[in-house]
Amino acid sequence: MIAQDNAILEKAFDILNRVYFESALPKVMITIQSRPKAYGYITTQEVWKDEAASYYEINISAEHLDRPIENVLATLQHEMVHLYCMVNGIADTSKGGRYHNKLFKAEAEKRGLLIEYAPYIGYSKTTPSTGFIAVLKDNGLMELGIDHHRDDNLSPSPSTGGQTGKRKSSTRKYICPSCGMSVRATREVNILCGDCMCTMEVKQA
Repeated sequence: MIAQDNAILEKAFDILNRVYFESALPKVMITIQSRPKAYGYITTQEVWKDEAASYYEINISAEHLDRPIENVLATLQHEMVHLYCMVNGIADTSKGGRYHNKLFKAEAEKRGLLIEYAPYIGYSKTTPSTGFIAVLKDNGLMELGIDHHRDDNLSPSPSTGGQTGKRKSSTRKYICPSCGMSVRATREVNILCGDCMCTMEVKQA
């Protein structure tokens, strides 16, 4: 199952690379791993190797694959912009890669993304533009659905280290739309992300 989801991301990478980067981006290793506090990331070094070459890694968070496909692929495009900036010597971030500056915003908005400012992380909040969605439609990517996501609400079983499969029915999960930070509450609350100062959005747990 995970191989099917990876195949969708790899296909999308190739299409977005062709449409927005003239197929100039190097091949990367795309992974789906647990990263509940972020929608995705790219490594700053080529951490994967084989006999022929070395590769950067782009990870798409397993916990956030249940978003609309255009948002998942906007996250992929966000990381591809970072890749473009790295290989072209564009300093698009500071503060250990956390703060996204106006150079990142400019490069991302050239390539179909809408970028908003958030305190502490800069020009990082990403949504797909109508033009980006049109590219996805024209290339058959909107028809592809990622049907799986990792549920981080489940508790490990003390006897097996697995999952109990039990939820607290009254628990609500709140997610920061900018950085992906999540918290839980047992009642409805109005809460801000302390890093981004964005209103956190409820997702029933």
